[in-house]
Amino acid sequence: MPFNDIREFIARLEAEGEAIRIDEAVDWNLESSAMIRRANEAGLPSPFFQKVKDYPEGYTLFGEVLNNHRRISIAMDMDPDTHVKELIETYLARKKSPIKPEIVNDGPCKENICIGEDVDLLKFPVPFIHEGDGGRFIGTWHLTISKDPNSDWVNWGMHRHMLHDRNTIGIQGGPHTHVMRNRQAWEDKGKPMEIAIVLGVEPISTFCAASPLPYGVSEVDIAGGIRKEALKLVKCETIDLQVPDTSEIVIEGEIVPGETRAEGPFGEYTGYMGGAREPRYVIHVKAVTHRNNPILTTGSEGHPASSTHVSHSVTKSAEFLEILRAQGVPVTGVSGFIETATLLIVVAIKAGRARADDVAHAIWSSRLGVGTPWIIVVEDDVDPFDMGQVIHAVVSKCHPTRGIVQMDRTRTIALIPWLTKHEQKYLMGARAYFDCTWPPDWEPEDIPKKCDFDHIYPSDIREKALAKWAKYGY
Repeated sequence: MPFNDIREFIARLEAEGEAIRIDEAVDWNLESSAMIRRANEAGLPSPFFQKVKDYPEGYTLFGEVLNNHRRISIAMDMDPDTHVKELIETYLARKKSPIKPEIVNDGPCKENICIGEDVDLLKFPVPFIHEGDGGRFIGTWHLTISKDPNSDWVNWGMHRHMLHDRNTIGIQGGPHTHVMRNRQAWEDKGKPMEIAIVLGVEPISTFCAASPLPYGVSEVDIAGGIRKEALKLVKCETIDLQVPDTSEIVIEGEIVPGETRAEGPFGEYTGYMGGAREPRYVIHVKAVTHRNNPILTTGSEGHPASSTHVSHSVTKSAEFLEILRAQGVPVTGVSGFIETATLLIVVAIKAGRARADDVAHAIWSSRLGVGTPWIIVVEDDVDPFDMGQVIHAVVSKCHPTRGIVQMDRTRTIALIPWLTKHEQKYLMGARAYFDCTWPPDWEPEDIPKKCDFDHIYPSDIREKALAKWAKYGY
């Protein structure tokens, strides 16, 4: 059964050893996020802070909702130890059966309603996450909801939100992002854009908000399909948007055309400080609603892994797999390793049936490919989900000059660390793919035979060996 809210999900994570309550008071200023970051890097349970310095009892902080594949499996109501390849295929299968949300008149998110002068975002234990950040960031694992003014389409995304003061926050997003396309459409009409930031929702909502779905596709409908049950939405108090009824905290606001304020930097998913302090759009908060004893969900981005890396290892891999299948590429697997911080994708193709350049062109011609400058293409004798096999393919099958194909002056995103300031400003990047396939002009007898269990022994020998292997308890 799907989870109704983040509270049910946290309880399940605790039962599975994936979350732990911290009863000792922690400081919102760096300390809480340092503990979350350590848990991320060491693969430890997510901390659920019950007491935060300077804040009343009942205002809690939960760090990292989906930062390993077990938690995604649990969120999808699957066996916790489901392999990531099955998660990808299940995501794609369920995505084909979207379920529209159910609209309700009320919900727990309306237990407390603050409008106008009563708004004070500082009442929540917003963490200062990394030393060097431009401020406290209230939005790091959440929903950012906006609407296209020219249609009925509503986008659920996830974009960082820095806290400016009690009733204004920032937003960071490149021109390719859906929220900024919506914002531009509203500005073209000379009108402010209404926007909602939602914290503390059931896990599939944020999983889908962080996924790279195409423009015009409803994340809330996809979330319903993946949950196999409709989400329940309730109307906001001051803006024409709807939010999950069991949300912990809902922030309602608008972006005024042309108004900016200095925002950033922030420790980003790339593993480095990113997004220099620059003028970025401002959200004026009109209302805040929240549950009693609200849970503020947060992330501590940085060196993998975080919820961003893990979610994208499923959703981004799945979307690339779908793109390649749609173009007829005989793909056998796509993997975005958590360690690559979403900047690299590994694609396995049927030997002799496709070429690495077919894969690269298909990926880089998509919007999703803009933030993926590295591609490794292997053949189907390599498991793309096994880092050891992939690295071996790179060093043994990729020619150092012919096999690494480079492209310069390509579209990119500004957060990639190796870009110069000039390249970041003008979104000019570079790309390369590693061709780890045997050249198509080699004769069959010239292709080296792979020396591993599956390829160097006859099938009858393998069967005998495995039988004795099992007999002796291996």
